[in-house]
Amino acid sequence: MLYHHLTQEDRVRLAALKRAGHTHSFIAQQLGLHYTTIGRELKRNGAGRYHATTAKLLTIARRRRANQCCRKLTYNKKLQRQIERKLVNRHWSPEQIAAWSGSVSHMTIYRWIYEERSDLKKCLRSRKGKWRRKHGTATREAWRERQKKRWIDTRPTIVDKRGRFGDWEGDTVVGTDRKSAILTHVERKSGYVFLDKLERSTAQAVRHAVRKKFSKLPQSKRRTITYDNGSEFSAHELIERETKTTVYFAHPYSSWERGCNENLNGLLRQYFPKKTSLKDVTQAQLDRAAWLLNTRPRKRLNWLTPVQVLNEKAVHLRC
Repeated sequence: MLYHHLTQEDRVRLAALKRAGHTHSFIAQQLGLHYTTIGRELKRNGAGRYHATTAKLLTIARRRRANQCCRKLTYNKKLQRQIERKLVNRHWSPEQIAAWSGSVSHMTIYRWIYEERSDLKKCLRSRKGKWRRKHGTATREAWRERQKKRWIDTRPTIVDKRGRFGDWEGDTVVGTDRKSAILTHVERKSGYVFLDKLERSTAQAVRHAVRKKFSKLPQSKRRTITYDNGSEFSAHELIERETKTTVYFAHPYSSWERGCNENLNGLLRQYFPKKTSLKDVTQAQLDRAAWLLNTRPRKRLNWLTPVQVLNEKAVHLRC
Protein backbone atom coordinates (compact mmCIF):
# COMPACT_ATOMS: atom_id res chain seq x y z
CA MET A 1 0.00 0.00 0.00
CA LEU A 2 1.44 3.32 -1.10
CA TYR A 3 1.77 5.99 1.60
CA HIS A 4 0.76 9.61 1.09
CA HIS A 5 -0.13 12.58 3.28
CA LEU A 6 -3.81 13.33 3.69
CA THR A 7 -5.06 16.24 1.62
CA GLN A 8 -7.57 18.76 2.92
CA GLU A 9 -10.20 17.10 0.72
CA ASP A 10 -9.40 13.77 2.42
CA ARG A 11 -9.85 15.39 5.83
CA VAL A 12 -13.22 16.90 4.88
CA ARG A 13 -14.49 13.53 3.67
CA LEU A 14 -13.03 11.82 6.76
CA ALA A 15 -14.86 14.24 9.07
CA ALA A 16 -18.16 13.66 7.26
CA LEU A 17 -17.81 9.87 7.35
CA LYS A 18 -16.77 9.98 11.00
CA ARG A 19 -19.83 12.04 11.93
CA ALA A 20 -21.98 9.50 10.07
CA GLY A 21 -20.70 6.83 12.48
CA HIS A 22 -18.73 4.70 10.01
CA THR A 23 -15.85 2.47 11.12
CA HIS A 24 -12.18 3.17 10.42
CA SER A 25 -12.07 0.31 7.92
CA PHE A 26 -15.05 1.64 5.97
CA ILE A 27 -13.63 5.18 5.93
CA ALA A 28 -10.24 3.87 4.76
CA GLN A 29 -11.90 1.96 1.93
CA GLN A 30 -13.80 5.05 0.78
CA LEU A 31 -10.66 7.23 0.82
CA GLY A 32 -8.40 4.59 -0.71
CA LEU A 33 -6.15 4.53 2.38
CA HIS A 34 -5.01 1.96 4.94
CA TYR A 35 -7.17 1.82 8.06
CA THR A 36 -4.10 2.49 10.26
CA THR A 37 -3.67 5.84 8.45
CA ILE A 38 -7.19 6.78 9.51
CA GLY A 39 -6.45 5.68 13.09
CA ARG A 40 -3.28 7.76 13.27
CA GLU A 41 -5.02 10.83 11.84
CA LEU A 42 -7.85 10.64 14.37
CA LYS A 43 -5.46 9.95 17.25
CA ARG A 44 -3.28 12.95 16.39
CA ASN A 45 -5.98 15.43 15.46
CA GLY A 46 -9.30 14.06 16.64
CA ALA A 47 -9.37 14.31 20.39
CA GLY A 48 -13.12 14.48 20.86
CA ARG A 49 -14.88 15.49 17.67
CA TYR A 50 -12.81 15.52 14.46
CA HIS A 51 -12.76 18.77 12.45
CA ALA A 52 -10.97 19.02 9.10
CA THR A 53 -9.80 22.61 9.59
CA THR A 54 -8.56 21.99 13.12
CA ALA A 55 -6.73 18.86 11.96
CA LYS A 56 -4.96 20.85 9.25
CA LEU A 57 -3.85 23.54 11.71
CA LEU A 58 -2.56 20.95 14.18
CA THR A 59 -0.59 19.22 11.39
CA ILE A 60 1.01 22.51 10.32
CA ALA A 61 1.95 23.29 13.93
CA ARG A 62 3.58 19.87 14.39
CA ARG A 63 5.61 20.30 11.23
CA ARG A 64 6.82 23.71 12.35
CA ARG A 65 7.92 22.31 15.71
CA ALA A 66 9.72 19.45 13.95
CA ASN A 67 11.54 21.87 11.64
CA GLN A 68 12.61 24.01 14.59
CA CYS A 69 13.93 20.91 16.33
CA CYS A 70 16.00 20.01 13.28
CA ARG A 71 17.37 23.56 13.24
CA LYS A 72 18.58 23.63 16.84
CA LEU A 73 22.19 23.44 15.66
CA THR A 74 21.66 26.63 13.65
CA TYR A 75 20.96 28.62 16.82
CA ASN A 76 23.51 26.97 19.13
CA LYS A 77 26.80 28.80 18.49
CA LYS A 78 28.62 26.99 21.27
CA LEU A 79 27.76 23.59 19.81
CA GLN A 80 28.78 24.82 16.36
CA ARG A 81 32.24 25.75 17.64
CA GLN A 82 32.63 22.37 19.35
CA ILE A 83 31.66 20.50 16.19
CA GLU A 84 33.99 22.63 14.07
CA ARG A 85 36.93 21.89 16.41
CA LYS A 86 36.25 18.15 16.31
CA LEU A 87 36.05 18.20 12.50
CA VAL A 88 39.07 20.41 11.83
CA ASN A 89 41.48 19.62 14.65
CA ARG A 90 40.55 16.08 15.68
CA HIS A 91 39.35 14.78 12.30
CA TRP A 92 36.24 13.22 13.81
CA SER A 93 33.36 12.12 11.62
CA PRO A 94 29.83 13.57 12.12
CA GLU A 95 28.73 10.19 13.48
CA GLN A 96 31.50 10.23 16.10
CA ILE A 97 30.66 13.82 17.04
CA ALA A 98 26.97 12.99 17.38
CA ALA A 99 27.75 10.05 19.68
CA TRP A 100 30.02 12.26 21.79
CA SER A 101 27.59 15.20 22.08
CA GLY A 102 24.39 13.23 22.59
CA SER A 103 22.34 16.30 21.64
CA VAL A 104 22.23 16.19 17.82
CA SER A 105 22.18 13.41 15.27
CA HIS A 106 24.88 12.87 12.67
CA MET A 107 22.31 13.70 9.94
CA THR A 108 21.72 17.10 11.57
CA ILE A 109 25.46 17.75 11.48
CA TYR A 110 25.66 16.73 7.81
CA ARG A 111 22.71 18.97 6.98
CA TRP A 112 24.29 21.90 8.81
CA ILE A 113 27.57 21.42 6.93
CA TYR A 114 26.00 21.16 3.48
CA GLU A 115 23.44 23.94 3.96
CA GLU A 116 25.30 26.45 6.15
CA ARG A 117 29.01 25.58 6.41
CA SER A 118 30.10 24.33 3.00
CA ASP A 119 33.68 25.32 3.90
CA LEU A 120 33.76 22.34 6.28
CA LYS A 121 32.99 19.80 3.55
CA LYS A 122 36.72 19.37 2.99
CA CYS A 123 36.93 17.93 6.52
CA LEU A 124 34.59 15.05 5.65
CA ARG A 125 36.22 11.75 4.78
CA SER A 126 33.86 11.13 1.88
CA ARG A 127 33.07 14.06 -0.42
CA LYS A 128 31.10 12.18 -3.08
CA GLY A 129 27.78 13.71 -2.16
CA LYS A 130 25.31 14.63 0.48
CA TRP A 131 24.23 11.09 1.21
CA ARG A 132 25.53 7.79 -0.14
CA ARG A 133 23.11 5.40 -1.77
CA LYS A 134 22.79 2.17 0.17
CA HIS A 135 21.13 -0.03 -2.40
CA GLY A 136 22.75 0.50 -5.77
CA THR A 137 22.51 3.12 -8.47
CA ALA A 138 19.48 4.80 -9.97
CA THR A 139 20.04 2.81 -13.16
CA ARG A 140 19.92 -0.45 -11.23
CA GLU A 141 16.83 0.72 -9.38
CA ALA A 142 15.08 1.49 -12.67
CA TRP A 143 16.08 -1.93 -13.97
CA ARG A 144 14.53 -3.59 -10.90
CA GLU A 145 11.28 -1.69 -11.49
CA ARG A 146 11.21 -2.84 -15.13
CA GLN A 147 11.66 -6.43 -13.99
CA LYS A 148 8.45 -6.18 -11.93
CA LYS A 149 6.35 -5.35 -14.99
CA ARG A 150 4.63 -7.77 -17.33
CA TRP A 151 5.43 -6.68 -20.85
CA ILE A 152 3.06 -6.85 -23.78
CA ASP A 153 5.19 -9.60 -25.35
CA THR A 154 3.87 -12.02 -22.72
CA ARG A 155 0.24 -11.05 -23.18
CA PRO A 156 -1.99 -13.94 -24.40
CA THR A 157 -2.48 -14.13 -28.18
CA ILE A 158 -6.25 -14.06 -27.75
CA VAL A 159 -5.94 -10.46 -26.54
CA ASP A 160 -4.19 -9.40 -29.76
CA LYS A 161 -6.93 -11.07 -31.81
CA ARG A 162 -9.74 -9.49 -29.77
CA GLY A 163 -11.09 -12.99 -29.29
CA ARG A 164 -12.84 -12.38 -25.96
CA PHE A 165 -14.31 -9.67 -23.77
CA GLY A 166 -12.54 -8.17 -20.78
CA ASP A 167 -9.22 -7.00 -22.25
CA TRP A 168 -8.71 -3.25 -21.71
CA GLU A 169 -6.19 -0.57 -22.62
CA GLY A 170 -5.58 2.51 -20.47
CA ASP A 171 -3.90 5.91 -20.69
CA THR A 172 -4.11 9.46 -19.38
CA VAL A 173 -4.85 12.65 -21.32
CA VAL A 174 -3.14 15.53 -19.52
CA GLY A 175 -4.48 19.09 -19.51
CA THR A 176 -2.59 22.26 -20.30
CA ASP A 177 -1.91 22.86 -16.60
CA ARG A 178 0.07 19.57 -16.56
CA LYS A 179 -1.74 18.53 -13.37
CA SER A 180 -5.36 17.60 -14.06
CA ALA A 181 -5.98 14.71 -16.45
CA ILE A 182 -8.57 12.34 -17.89
CA LEU A 183 -8.01 8.65 -17.23
CA THR A 184 -9.22 6.66 -20.25
CA HIS A 185 -9.94 2.94 -20.58
CA VAL A 186 -11.28 1.13 -23.62
CA GLU A 187 -12.33 -2.51 -23.99
CA ARG A 188 -10.56 -3.94 -27.04
CA LYS A 189 -13.31 -6.12 -28.53
CA SER A 190 -16.32 -3.84 -28.05
CA GLY A 191 -14.70 -0.39 -27.90
CA TYR A 192 -16.56 0.34 -24.65
CA VAL A 193 -15.17 3.42 -22.87
CA PHE A 194 -14.55 4.47 -19.27
CA LEU A 195 -13.57 8.10 -18.54
CA ASP A 196 -12.48 9.42 -15.13
CA LYS A 197 -11.44 12.90 -14.00
CA LEU A 198 -8.13 13.09 -12.13
CA GLU A 199 -7.38 16.27 -10.20
CA ARG A 200 -3.76 15.15 -10.19
CA SER A 201 -2.24 12.49 -12.42
CA THR A 202 -0.72 10.42 -9.61
CA ALA A 203 -0.42 6.68 -9.04
CA GLN A 204 -2.72 6.91 -6.02
CA ALA A 205 -5.43 8.77 -7.96
CA VAL A 206 -5.24 6.30 -10.87
CA ARG A 207 -5.41 3.31 -8.56
CA HIS A 208 -8.46 4.69 -6.74
CA ALA A 209 -10.29 5.44 -10.02
CA VAL A 210 -9.53 2.02 -11.53
CA ARG A 211 -10.65 0.18 -8.42
CA LYS A 212 -13.89 2.15 -8.23
CA LYS A 213 -14.79 1.72 -11.90
CA PHE A 214 -13.68 -1.89 -12.51
CA SER A 215 -15.34 -3.21 -9.36
CA LYS A 216 -18.67 -2.71 -11.17
CA LEU A 217 -17.70 -5.21 -13.87
CA PRO A 218 -18.15 -9.00 -13.66
CA GLN A 219 -14.90 -10.99 -13.69
CA SER A 220 -15.51 -12.08 -17.29
CA LYS A 221 -15.41 -8.41 -18.35
CA ARG A 222 -12.14 -7.52 -16.55
CA ARG A 223 -9.33 -9.88 -17.50
CA THR A 224 -6.35 -7.71 -18.52
CA ILE A 225 -5.36 -4.03 -18.75
CA THR A 226 -2.49 -2.75 -20.92
CA TYR A 227 -0.91 0.60 -19.97
CA ASP A 228 1.94 2.75 -21.19
CA ASN A 229 5.00 3.40 -19.01
CA GLY A 230 3.86 6.59 -17.29
CA SER A 231 4.66 6.93 -13.59
CA GLU A 232 0.93 7.30 -12.88
CA PHE A 233 0.61 3.54 -13.43
CA SER A 234 3.36 2.60 -10.97
CA ALA A 235 0.79 1.15 -8.53
CA HIS A 236 0.06 -1.64 -11.03
CA GLU A 237 0.68 -4.39 -8.47
CA LEU A 238 -2.02 -2.97 -6.20
CA ILE A 239 -4.37 -2.48 -9.16
CA GLU A 240 -3.94 -6.17 -10.04
CA ARG A 241 -4.64 -7.28 -6.50
CA GLU A 242 -7.69 -5.06 -5.96
CA THR A 243 -9.37 -5.57 -9.35
CA LYS A 244 -8.24 -9.17 -9.97
CA THR A 245 -6.98 -8.24 -13.43
CA THR A 246 -3.58 -8.82 -15.02
CA VAL A 247 -1.71 -5.64 -15.96
CA TYR A 248 0.64 -5.50 -18.94
CA PHE A 249 2.82 -2.67 -20.24
CA ALA A 250 3.55 -1.56 -23.79
CA HIS A 251 7.17 -0.85 -24.67
CA PRO A 252 8.42 2.74 -24.24
CA TYR A 253 7.68 5.02 -27.21
CA SER A 254 5.49 2.33 -28.82
CA SER A 255 2.03 3.89 -28.75
CA TRP A 256 0.88 1.68 -31.65
CA GLU A 257 0.93 -1.28 -29.26
CA ARG A 258 -2.14 0.29 -27.63
CA GLY A 259 -3.91 1.24 -30.84
CA CYS A 260 -7.44 1.07 -29.39
CA ASN A 261 -6.59 3.53 -26.67
CA GLU A 262 -4.79 5.92 -28.99
CA ASN A 263 -7.87 5.89 -31.23
CA LEU A 264 -10.08 6.62 -28.21
CA ASN A 265 -7.90 9.57 -27.21
CA GLY A 266 -8.35 10.92 -30.73
CA LEU A 267 -12.15 10.57 -30.50
CA LEU A 268 -12.08 12.29 -27.12
CA ARG A 269 -10.62 15.43 -28.73
CA GLN A 270 -14.00 15.93 -30.40
CA TYR A 271 -15.35 16.86 -26.97
CA PHE A 272 -12.17 18.21 -25.35
CA PRO A 273 -9.88 19.71 -28.04
CA LYS A 274 -6.12 19.93 -27.66
CA LYS A 275 -4.80 22.83 -25.58
CA THR A 276 -8.01 22.71 -23.55
CA SER A 277 -7.58 23.12 -19.81
CA LEU A 278 -9.05 20.10 -18.05
CA LYS A 279 -9.10 21.86 -14.68
CA ASP A 280 -12.75 22.87 -15.00
CA VAL A 281 -13.97 19.68 -16.73
CA THR A 282 -16.41 17.81 -14.48
CA GLN A 283 -17.02 14.10 -14.08
CA ALA A 284 -20.58 14.71 -15.32
CA GLN A 285 -19.18 16.04 -18.61
CA LEU A 286 -16.94 12.99 -18.93
CA ASP A 287 -19.87 10.65 -18.21
CA ARG A 288 -21.83 12.40 -20.97
CA ALA A 289 -18.93 12.02 -23.45
CA ALA A 290 -18.51 8.34 -22.50
CA TRP A 291 -22.24 7.73 -23.02
CA LEU A 292 -22.12 9.35 -26.45
CA LEU A 293 -19.12 7.24 -27.47
CA ASN A 294 -20.58 4.03 -26.07
CA THR A 295 -23.88 4.47 -27.89
CA ARG A 296 -22.36 5.49 -31.23
CA PRO A 297 -22.58 2.82 -33.99
CA ARG A 298 -19.18 1.59 -35.19
CA LYS A 299 -18.29 0.31 -38.64
CA ARG A 300 -15.93 -2.36 -37.30
CA LEU A 301 -18.78 -3.64 -35.11
CA ASN A 302 -21.13 -4.02 -38.10
CA TRP A 303 -22.81 -0.77 -37.01
CA LEU A 304 -23.61 -2.01 -33.53
CA THR A 305 -22.77 0.17 -30.54
CA PRO A 306 -20.10 -0.70 -27.95
CA VAL A 307 -22.87 -1.09 -25.33
CA GLN A 308 -24.65 -3.68 -27.47
CA VAL A 309 -21.49 -5.62 -28.23
CA LEU A 310 -20.06 -5.66 -24.68
CA ASN A 311 -23.32 -6.70 -23.08
CA GLU A 312 -24.42 -8.95 -25.94
CA LYS A 313 -28.05 -8.42 -24.88
CA ALA A 314 -28.04 -4.64 -25.44
CA VAL A 315 -28.26 -4.08 -21.67
CA HIS A 316 -26.73 -0.72 -20.84
CA LEU A 317 -23.77 -0.79 -18.43
CA ARG A 318 -23.64 2.33 -16.27
CA CYS A 319 -20.43 4.37 -16.23
